[in-house]
Amino acid sequence: MQPEARLQMPSRHSADAGDSPPFHGSYRPEDVRFLLTPIALEPTGVAEKERLIQSGARHYSEMLSRESLPSARYMDVFERAFAANRRRMAEGLLDLAAIIDTDRRGELTLVSLARAGTPIGVILKHTLEEIFRRATKHYSLSIIRDRGIDNQALRFILGPERRDDTGLVFVDGWTAKGVIARELAGSIAEFNRLQGTRLDTRLFSLTDLAGAGIAPCDQDYLIPSCILNATISGLVSRSVLHPERGPDDFHGGVFYREFAHADRSVWFVEQVLEDVRAALAAGYHPSPAPIDPARGRGRSAQVLDAIKRGYGIIDERLIKPGIGEATRVLLRRVPERLLVRDPANAEVAHLLQLADEKAVHWEVEPSLPYQAISLIKGIAP
Repeated sequence: MQPEARLQMPSRHSADAGDSPPFHGSYRPEDVRFLLTPIALEPTGVAEKERLIQSGARHYSEMLSRESLPSARYMDVFERAFAANRRRMAEGLLDLAAIIDTDRRGELTLVSLARAGTPIGVILKHTLEEIFRRATKHYSLSIIRDRGIDNQALRFILGPERRDDTGLVFVDGWTAKGVIARELAGSIAEFNRLQGTRLDTRLFSLTDLAGAGIAPCDQDYLIPSCILNATISGLVSRSVLHPERGPDDFHGGVFYREFAHADRSVWFVEQVLEDVRAALAAGYHPSPAPIDPARGRGRSAQVLDAIKRGYGIIDERLIKPGIGEATRVLLRRVPERLLVRDPANAEVAHLLQLADEKAVHWEVEPSLPYQAISLIKGIAP
């Protein structure tokens, strides 16, 4: 049975509003504090959103499509995928925790990138505290491609006393092309320059396909939390740059209270933590050595070039490599097609289910270095 979600919807709050209640979404208070301004936002249809993004009329961060709960068949696929991959994810989390434990000797503050990074950050926090005996704080904040990280949220974390800024560790679920890792590096370098801080610009994730950050591996494997949306991420939406945002407000986010009956956020954390403990009991030894990023960088450049040439794509933003990004496209963009390396592989079963439900063409590309790639449909101006 799922743990009961602790739901709350705080009032609008800013980096200076110390009297505002902490926002945890549907997570437990000790799991995370979301540094997002709760907002209401009229949803934009997927096709219209795609047209506005590709025409340059609106930035993707200004809009959200309506979220819906997954179908019963899709949830069946999720259950099977989770059963098959939970142990590998647990071992990856142990490795990532060991890397962070070795890399940082002082105060630890995890800063996960909402929202794909949030479940990873929650489980990492508990793993670092329980297994590695490291006192760890955890915040989740917004970073947006072409717009940067939420500087107000960073200032809030550091506080007026400027906590040990070398202890902040930026965490995400995975990297695909490395866009967000590069956005983070540029944003933090500029923040350090302006604020006189020493924040680490690197992004730590479970797997790094692009060789853009720090990770225990560079393989495209199914991280089960990528399969679902809000119901595995604290009932919180992707972050938004809301037009009413004041100078002291955080970036925005929608809280989907109406999905509480289907929420798996706390359940997922507890299940994976059980696997973390079981892996250690079975003799698993976490490795503190991150993967060499060179292979991932070379492979990423080669596959993007091959896809652009093979499918006549000019805009690289229409190519989304890896299981996690391919899933996002099928859930909230307008896909042109789905490429899979092996349709019999259980790790892409949820992608084929989504393609079937949304009538998206899919084809087999045995030479892919990744399990899957989604191509977004180009919209004529």
